[in-house]
Amino acid sequence: MVKDSGKEKKSTKDTSSKNRNVSNNKQIVVDVTNCIAGRVCSYVSKLLLQGNRVVIVNSEKAMISGHRHKTIEIFKEYLEINSVTNPIHGPYHPRRPDTLLTRMVRGMLPKRKSSGITAFERLRVYIGIPKEYSNVEPEVFSDTKITKPESYYITMGEVAKEIGWKGVTTYD
Repeated sequence: MVKDSGKEKKSTKDTSSKNRNVSNNKQIVVDVTNCIAGRVCSYVSKLLLQGNRVVIVNSEKAMISGHRHKTIEIFKEYLEINSVTNPIHGPYHPRRPDTLLTRMVRGMLPKRKSSGITAFERLRVYIGIPKEYSNVEPEVFSDTKITKPESYYITMGEVAKEIGWKGVTTYD
């Protein structure tokens, strides 16, 4: 604040933008166990656009809110979208929990702009916890945690198994 003849004036400089850029180029490990998938993806997309590298672990334990059977039905209807002439021509739909979360984050980024493309390249999503991240303390966003009992949600792993995911990927 600048004092001028006994009156206080606020400085016009914005220092908050400098503080936001301090966290750039950090690697952030996010554990999504018992977290709502959409809320986590919105935080992750913001971190990616700020220039951070983000690693999501335990993607099969992320939760989707809503009625269990209706959620699975919506995902199965999405799988029926294909090419009119030949289904081999695509579109190709993800069935693994890590690729489902990757697509959710991609939908929240400006994927056709150069900033969104470079941000998306900084994202890694894993099923379980790989060895190189087992010693790292993962970050958990407090307001993404589920608030009701687990029976009100369905995990990404359960959805993936219902739409055709065949196995479990482990890191030994």
